[in-house]
Amino acid sequence: MNIAIIGLQWGDEGKGKVVDYLAKDFDIDARFQGGANAGHTVYHRGEKLVFHQIPCGILNDNVVGIVGAGCVFDPVIFFEELDAVRKIKPDVEKFVKISRFCHLVMPYHLLIDKIKEEGKSGIGTTKKGIGIAYEDKYARNGIRIGDLMTPELFESKLKTNISRKNLILMDIYHAEPLSDDEIFQKFMEYAERLKPMVVDDPLFMAEAFKKNKKIIYEGAQGVLLDVDFGTYPYVTSSHTITGGAAIGLGIPPAAIGRVIGVAKAYTTRVGQGPFPTEDKADMGKYLRDTGSEFGATTGRPRRCGAFDATVVKYTARLSGAQEIFLTKLDVLSDLEKIKIAVGYSNSPEFDPFIADKLDPVYEELPGFKTDISKIRDYKDLPGEVKEYVNMIEHYTGLKVSHIGVGQDRDAVIVR
Repeated sequence: MNIAIIGLQWGDEGKGKVVDYLAKDFDIDARFQGGANAGHTVYHRGEKLVFHQIPCGILNDNVVGIVGAGCVFDPVIFFEELDAVRKIKPDVEKFVKISRFCHLVMPYHLLIDKIKEEGKSGIGTTKKGIGIAYEDKYARNGIRIGDLMTPELFESKLKTNISRKNLILMDIYHAEPLSDDEIFQKFMEYAERLKPMVVDDPLFMAEAFKKNKKIIYEGAQGVLLDVDFGTYPYVTSSHTITGGAAIGLGIPPAAIGRVIGVAKAYTTRVGQGPFPTEDKADMGKYLRDTGSEFGATTGRPRRCGAFDATVVKYTARLSGAQEIFLTKLDVLSDLEKIKIAVGYSNSPEFDPFIADKLDPVYEELPGFKTDISKIRDYKDLPGEVKEYVNMIEHYTGLKVSHIGVGQDRDAVIVR
């Protein structure tokens, strides 16, 4: 069965590790939304790799990674990433496919994003130009990889867009204009390198289905950052829910199959926006330091707090998740007491419209004060750990099918 991997919180749940761990049993890893604002961290033979554009299951033998039409594509970051992966997988280019429908992140997107974020209108983005690229996509001003493959068409669209963006840069932001000739030449170099990897992704996927290829769908960010159903306006610019896979790859929804929701054993968030269980005191600092909670893309410290079961119920309902891959449970190993938010005093469920006003109700459990990072069998876990897992299952209504207990690929307990 094909599987979608969806984040059930505000991103940073550990989807990179989950995809890397599960992809060994699949033929294709299909990334369907987002761009270089994603930071999927994988540890391969002790070496840390952070994937931003390339699907992170590609380190497994014979897995083909495809960047779907729902993504936005930054060639600069892509080639940097490709060079890093090549050290581990020398023939990596043979295993990477990129949709010709995928929109390009252009230098003017990066510049405008940076200016806006450093001004009064910033909401805490990664400054990777993602939102600005999606703005152009939906304003029908975007430039796609398919355009890049035809130099005359690309040049025409580039000149039109540069003239518009330079007016904005100069008149509104009082910034220096960009040179279309310089950008054109650089992107023509990218085009030559990209050409062998470019595919028609709906056709590619249709042929894969005919051949009964096993597919894992890789989501970026988390459901609470979905542009429609997340904590708007503090969200990303794409659809992070499972339905985004159908839209972002041009496939029928029935082709998605099983949905595994990824949730951290506590909750984190990067950037601005509501966060009901955020702990700004000692517990938040402990989780940040012990869990190395710093953004894989930006390096910014993450806000941290207790596991919020009501949030996960909400995101599971939106995504159709039938189970939880619980990550980073080992981070809680040194605590005397562990809190879990089981509801709110002022609302029966999570509501993104009033998320900044929700008042969590907590239950407290005994900590386990035991290093669980070497355990691989559920029956060997301390009773206190099992009680915490049972509590999560009880209040979310989902089975915890996998438990991550460390950063390495095999640091997983399967139930």
